[in-house]
Amino acid sequence: MQPWKTLSRTILLDHGKFLTVENHAVELPDGTIIPDWAWLVTPEYVNVVVETDVGRFLVFRQTKYGVEGTSLAPVGGYLEPGEAPLQAAQRELREETGYEAATWVSLGAYVVDGNRGAGTAHLFLARGARHVCEPDADDLEEQTLLLLSRAEAEGALAGGEFKVLGWAAAMALGLLRLDQLRLEKS
Repeated sequence: MQPWKTLSRTILLDHGKFLTVENHAVELPDGTIIPDWAWLVTPEYVNVVVETDVGRFLVFRQTKYGVEGTSLAPVGGYLEPGEAPLQAAQRELREETGYEAATWVSLGAYVVDGNRGAGTAHLFLARGARHVCEPDADDLEEQTLLLLSRAEAEGALAGGEFKVLGWAAAMALGLLRLDQLRLEKS
């Protein structure tokens, strides 16, 4: 399979650091040219599935402008310019919760929208987390930090309480990786 080729890019909307909309002219492998392919540029971000040193999962119950009602959410946030994804994940965990984790496992990096771009999500599993300081978050949303058991986290995931696709995917991948790690130990 051959990748598509970007022939040109034109910025249609520059809405600052959070959103740029571009128009791309692309060439398909068969030579067909599509002159108006919409492309979204958004910041890379991290989501962190956090397991504490006593086996509880840190999540937030919060509001989001694009979500009806409240949702459960993992720790997360945007990468700062020049910041590595793991550094961002560790910073976000400490800022949002006041916790630090002993062990970090990458769950992968994923393009948010395979057709339109929309940034990259870097997902992590943080294990052995413990409270070390007071949170220092600058989030706009109202949020409450919760500590869930494994059964509660699984039930919330299965029940659709993680209402953002990336958050549900992060939790599912984190729980799956924990199962794999436990199998490897036994």
